[in-house]
Amino acid sequence: MISIDEIAKLFLNLFGQPSALFMPSNTLAAGVVLSGGQAPRGHNVICGLFDYLEERAQGSTLYGFRGGPAGIMNHKYIFLKVGFDMICSGRDKIETLEQFKKAEETLNKLDSDGLVVVGGDDSNTNACLLAENFREKKRKTRVIRSPKTIDGDLKCKEVPTSFGFDTTCKIYSEMIGNVMVDARSTVKYYHFVKLIGRAASSRRSVQEDVQHSGSSTD
Repeated sequence: MISIDEIAKLFLNLFGQPSALFMPSNTLAAGVVLSGGQAPRGHNVICGLFDYLEERAQGSTLYGFRGGPAGIMNHKYIFLKVGFDMICSGRDKIETLEQFKKAEETLNKLDSDGLVVVGGDDSNTNACLLAENFREKKRKTRVIRSPKTIDGDLKCKEVPTSFGFDTTCKIYSEMIGNVMVDARSTVKYYHFVKLIGRAASSRRSVQEDVQHSGSSTD
């Protein structure tokens, strides 16, 4: 596991900043991107951003970058407004100097005050790299990370668990429970269920839920 000192060396301009409070503001231009694998409640972040700008910074503009981080580099975005469509996710990364430059060109063109990256651990690391690059160059765009992952491995004092994790565990448990009922009723069949996720992920929570029924989850 990477140490605190190693993280501090990687993000010289970002590390150690205090928690931020949201305050009423003048008009803003902000972008949002869905990054990484799908997880429940990702669209809620977009809706929350829209509502916040409508209530506290009227006249602001919200851009949605389509198809994940590639949308930032390739200038693919839409204006999000009442009745908006959602924007799809993607697993592209912004990590090379050329990719940083492309992202910077897009956000400068939009005169963007902020970019919200909705994603998991890889996406949040990528957002940190982008934020570090912008801070070093003294660009005005602020990169904000929103912890979306079914793995439940993004936590801090302000965010006790990532959104999408609880919903995923409950849906997995319900589906596996249905398979268990079918197995008990037919008797003659074996069912093998494989779940995605990491060591700290929803697999552990689902195993604990199912084991309470007295059935094996190995």
